[in-house]
Amino acid sequence: MENQANSKGIIINYGLYYSGVSILLSLVLYAMGKHLDDSFGIMALGFIIMTSFIVLGIKKFKSDNGGFVSWGQSVKIGVGIIVIGAILVIIYQQIFMTFIEPDFLAQMAEKTEQTLIDSGFTDEEIQMQMEMQKKFQTPLISIPLTIVVSAFIGFVISAIAGAVLKKDEEEQY
Repeated sequence: MENQANSKGIIINYGLYYSGVSILLSLVLYAMGKHLDDSFGIMALGFIIMTSFIVLGIKKFKSDNGGFVSWGQSVKIGVGIIVIGAILVIIYQQIFMTFIEPDFLAQMAEKTEQTLIDSGFTDEEIQMQMEMQKKFQTPLISIPLTIVVSAFIGFVISAIAGAVLKKDEEEQY
């Protein structure tokens, strides 16, 4: 493949698009007062958005590359898009929690505590859970964890999409 398409531009562009849509969704949820909601519908929408931008990025690379894309290229493109997007979303989240809604973590803790109480947990179990949640909410842990989890989910989606969309030059002959 002498004239192979450049994946870097696609990764950056689709990573920017993915983060922009994710941030827009977050702002809409905040405006609707649903920023603390962790319902299945919202998580499913986030998964659909992530999957869409991975598939669109892989398809764009494939069309720019003369109709060819390998599984490895698909994974690289998909994970790259998600990591770029995750980093930008993390920056937005830090701005959100610092300036837009400084009480966000306290609100999340309150909601979690009420959910645990409603589920019948003991005071000791609730206390342990709340301490654990507080540890995972520190930027030193939450930022790298968010990037790693996002990259893993991006890898799984990209691996599946790459297996479906792959078309190597060797297959043509």
